[in-house]
Amino acid sequence: MNRRRILVVIALAALVAGTAALVHAQNEAPKALPGAASAAEKTGGKVSGQTPEVLYDFNALPDPVKRMLEQIAAAAQSGEIETMRPVFESNELKPMVAAAYVEDPIAYWKKQSADGTGRDVLAAMLNVMSAGYVRVGQAGDEMYVWPYFAETDLGRLTPSQDVELYRIVAPSLAVPMKKDGKYSYYRLGISPNGVWHYFIQ
Repeated sequence: MNRRRILVVIALAALVAGTAALVHAQNEAPKALPGAASAAEKTGGKVSGQTPEVLYDFNALPDPVKRMLEQIAAAAQSGEIETMRPVFESNELKPMVAAAYVEDPIAYWKKQSADGTGRDVLAAMLNVMSAGYVRVGQAGDEMYVWPYFAETDLGRLTPSQDVELYRIVAPSLAVPMKKDGKYSYYRLGISPNGVWHYFIQ
């Protein structure tokens, strides 16, 4: 799959997801970015009370981040989980895929998938990447996180944000998350230098 098509897929997905956010933004002033986030916050810990600004512009990302997203998207769209192996092997480190260290993320994803192929995991990657993202942390400790729900109080979503959440998470999972106020589905984290740090629940 050529690079132009990858960019179009990502841009269109983000455009669809961003429409609701644009409507919401007309009625609410942008929120300030939070201070430095702990590693636990970045990978699923308790989200602070301050909600970071939700971003959708793919072109506003640092070039290394865009390149990594393109590689992940191309591998995910291939439908073959093994295509993801060279992506994370070219990374400075293997991305976290579970709370404990996993030697082979591909084998882990296959084991966790519904049919043993890992294709539902690839679909989850694309769905997560289609949502808005946030930037957390400060210089030297920054992370771009998809979807923004990972850093948002789900108990305070607008109707349009509800729709966006349901595009990523099945209602049977999303409703309990909203009651708890905490997102607990897949999240993706990439640092400004393009290092893929995690894809984890």
